[in-house]
Amino acid sequence: MLSSFRRLAGLRRETILRRPPTLFIVPSPRLYSLQPPATMAPDAPADAAAAAAAAPAPDPATAKKNDKKEKAKADKAAKFAAKQAKLKEQQAQQSAATAAAAAAPKAPKAQTPSLPPYQDPTPAGEKKKIQPFDHPHFQAYNPSAVEAAWYQWWEKSGFFKPQPPRTPETGRFVIPLPPPNVTGALHCGHALANSLQDTLIRWHRMRGFSTLWVPGCDHAGISTQSVVEKMLWKKQKKTRLELGREEFTKLVWEWKGEYHERINKAQRLMGGSMDWSREAFTMDENLTAATMETFCRLHDEGYIYRSSRLVNWCTHLQTALSSLEVENKEITGRTMLDVPGYDRKVEFGVLTYFKYPIDGSEETITVATTRPETMLGDSGIAVSPGDARYTHLVGKFARHPFTNRLLPIVQDDYVDPEFGTGAVKLTPAHDFNDYKLGERHNLEFINILNEDGTLNENAGPFQGQKRFHARYTVVEELTKLGLFVKKEPNAMVIPLCEKTKDVIEPYMTPQWWVRMGEMAEAALKVVEEGKVKISPESARKSYDRWLSNINDWCISRQLWWGHRIPAYRVVFEGEEGRETDKSQWVVGRTPEEAQAKADAKFAGKKFRLEQDPDCLDTWFSSGLWPMAILGWPNTENADFKQFFPTSMLETGWDILFFWVARMIMLSLKLTGEVPFTEVYCHSLIRDSEGRKMSKSLGNVIDPLDIISGIELEALHAKLLTGNLKEDEVERATKYQKTAFPGGIPECGADAMRFTLLSYTTGGGDINFDIKVMHAYRRFCNKVWQASKYILGKFGQDFVPPEQINTAALSVPERWILHRMNAAVKGVNEALEARQFSTATKVAYQFFYDELCDVFIENSKGLLSDGTPEEQASVQETLWWCLDTALRLLHPFLPFITEELWQRVPHHVGTRPETIMLAPYPEPDGRLEFPTEAADYELGLQCAGGLRSLAADYNIRADGKAFIKVSTPAALEKVSAQLQAIKTLSGKGVAELSLLGPDADEASTPKGCAVYVVSADVAVLLQVSTQIKDIDAEIKKINGKLQKTNVAIQKQQELMGREGFEKASDVVVTAEKKKLADALAAKENYERTLAEFSKLKL
Repeated sequence: MLSSFRRLAGLRRETILRRPPTLFIVPSPRLYSLQPPATMAPDAPADAAAAAAAAPAPDPATAKKNDKKEKAKADKAAKFAAKQAKLKEQQAQQSAATAAAAAAPKAPKAQTPSLPPYQDPTPAGEKKKIQPFDHPHFQAYNPSAVEAAWYQWWEKSGFFKPQPPRTPETGRFVIPLPPPNVTGALHCGHALANSLQDTLIRWHRMRGFSTLWVPGCDHAGISTQSVVEKMLWKKQKKTRLELGREEFTKLVWEWKGEYHERINKAQRLMGGSMDWSREAFTMDENLTAATMETFCRLHDEGYIYRSSRLVNWCTHLQTALSSLEVENKEITGRTMLDVPGYDRKVEFGVLTYFKYPIDGSEETITVATTRPETMLGDSGIAVSPGDARYTHLVGKFARHPFTNRLLPIVQDDYVDPEFGTGAVKLTPAHDFNDYKLGERHNLEFINILNEDGTLNENAGPFQGQKRFHARYTVVEELTKLGLFVKKEPNAMVIPLCEKTKDVIEPYMTPQWWVRMGEMAEAALKVVEEGKVKISPESARKSYDRWLSNINDWCISRQLWWGHRIPAYRVVFEGEEGRETDKSQWVVGRTPEEAQAKADAKFAGKKFRLEQDPDCLDTWFSSGLWPMAILGWPNTENADFKQFFPTSMLETGWDILFFWVARMIMLSLKLTGEVPFTEVYCHSLIRDSEGRKMSKSLGNVIDPLDIISGIELEALHAKLLTGNLKEDEVERATKYQKTAFPGGIPECGADAMRFTLLSYTTGGGDINFDIKVMHAYRRFCNKVWQASKYILGKFGQDFVPPEQINTAALSVPERWILHRMNAAVKGVNEALEARQFSTATKVAYQFFYDELCDVFIENSKGLLSDGTPEEQASVQETLWWCLDTALRLLHPFLPFITEELWQRVPHHVGTRPETIMLAPYPEPDGRLEFPTEAADYELGLQCAGGLRSLAADYNIRADGKAFIKVSTPAALEKVSAQLQAIKTLSGKGVAELSLLGPDADEASTPKGCAVYVVSADVAVLLQVSTQIKDIDAEIKKINGKLQKTNVAIQKQQELMGREGFEKASDVVVTAEKKKLADALAAKENYERTLAEFSKLKL
């Protein structure tokens, strides 16, 4: 047994402390030396003086002798003083010389030359030429060298394409990639999504599933048009209107070509194993055909209709927006804000009170509004039923002071009599709440705005003014008429355009709408029946809530970039002019189809067709994504028949309604099938301060900058290439200096992927920190160095084992294979449950803490001192562990595992061409050795406990230690490992004794610090020589014990709260561990206090 443990003596303390499970957490009571008190009493000097006084006087000879002694002492003292003075002079001179040397210019330190960029010799698309480990770029882990060439070979070899399932029962696994917007570079949110999806794709592929991951991009109508318009103005000082629709559209296609390629390059560098032969774009031929088919079919079935209703209107872009494209800004009171198109800031957060005259009387009614300019479109006033102040006015009219319009006074339960004056002005054409009241009370809908935000003819004398200029002029005119009352601060929410930061206006305009009620019911039903599983549970609840309160969907956008709506207004001869409520429309998949429909419907009449200039909402076409990328509407397409419905959609929870729910609704309506059977919603990534990622804040991180690294100055320079304003650039630059003072170090794609996966708990948002990313690069280096060590131990004649001979295994070998088997089981279960953080944690702990820090260290002694049979066995065990570990890690770390696995020896003809087609590890019952593993763990825990105590009390040598066991079974296990445990405990432990269950009180050591290993085993280390004041030390430990008891109580209260059991497994496990650690610390404190108390008896 000792030979099995020998090399573990070199284990670092931090390694043992890090190993799971956390068994080596020790209270930090400094248990201090238990020295006996000093022998001299405090009054000893006085007693000595008295004794001297009582002594007889010396004789002359003795006195002369004493004088000589005194003289010699004086001479000696003088010499010493002279020597000290000379020494001080030398020190002063030396200090001056040192100061002069410091002031002199220093020669630059010789720096280790950095390696030039790696130049891979592999021809493009060919299998990578493996370089030896002594190559400068491969001596240590170098991400750019390791990740070179593999992707091109994977793609060219067709490994990403779906293969027949390994067995008929295995089946298929299909993911439609949520298409990134073709507006520029990817961000860390995309990297997270890609890492999650590729992990699942690679995992299923290795398990023998027929896997397909379809890539693509979204044309992102409003986002792309907005970016290109800004670029056009910045470069040419032109608007799209000046350029014209055709030329502007050409410009956007050029933009799309450039950035589409950039996005795809990033996808490849991140290692995404997508089938590029099936790449899709929402405006390519097939998806355009699918979009036209959907619009026409839904229109013909009565689901799509045209109506003039309120929409979110951006006056800057002059288009309707979806709610997703609107940001709500909360303000607490009067606030001045910048608004596009205005030279001065505009006032918000103020409640303006003014009076309306009651028609036919001298009476007035006072109302209040945060948007005084909208009073120009008022068509009524509402009061609360039963409000005594206004009962007599209900049914009467107020007269508008500027338009002479009569405003009926109505009563409605919607009105809060406690807010403002209790009387509410109604502007049905410019307020979503007023719109409903306007319909309920049959009020007039008066639009006062033009599309650009200026006031139209309905605004009377204010026509032509900008809306926020009118905010001031209306108040001025009310003041002149004596109708202005007062202003007061008012908290409010301001809707802003996400792209332009323009203030959104509720605006009435004719648009195309989709009737959603019936489709929403069907989408709710399939989730309720389990045909679509949505996780986490919070996302499922949001889905139910949104669809249960759904409104009809406005699908038209006043854009030039996108799918132009296949609807044609029929303009009859003599009816030229703008659209009216009576205008006739026809739809057609092509202009020819629309013409044929119109000819049949309006036979004998003269007309021409005018296509709607608007485009469809981007979410309309992307809502068809899972089926359109597989060939729909051609249901006979081979891909559609084989791969639809897809298996899973992985996306952010923030677009669960805007995209996911619409895909489910449209798929059910158009195909009768769900589009996918599972929806996994990942968390949103925020910066290290918890803020939302925003280009204007400078906290948006390009994944390629993480992969390759980037200097701070280059990060600053990238801010200048976009459309940020000067103040935004300044703010972003300031953040970058704080967050990335040294730039971003090169981490590689593998480290980035592993970090993002480790963050993913299925819970709240992720606060991203680049320091964590760089730490996982060090893990990649650990994988590299450990593999390099293991591969170096195989001789030229080494033959990998086909099976492990378990009968010949030593206890350490059984332990590592048992832990490997547990890791394989744990990772598979975690991935099946979509617990990505758990999966990475289990894989990390096995490779780093168990394989590297325990077994590899242990193997060094076995390989150098063991018998030939032992050495051969250890080599085979190391091979088995490395091969399994690399396959286990591959879905997370595709590049480094391929690079290393290609170096691992295998039987000729049995190894797949690539690790991604190798079988994924599965649990093996033959590798379960629970008894031997538990015994081995007990020895490690005892040694770890003693090492921790020795480190805490600074005992570096001659330590006396004890292991106290309370049961015969524990006695047997520990006694068999006693010498090995002593060796593992380090140099600080010189003696180690075993105290059995029958040990009497006299044999129990005094003055020991205690570490509880288990209910049956505790280790003790004698520390009495280190403690100076036992009472003080006991007081300190009691203080720590009290704090621990408080921590235990708080942790128990937390875990006892209602709903705790519903938290994610990761959270529950972490909180349980905190409690277990605190309880263990408490027991250690209590046992140590008991031992220290004995010293006072």
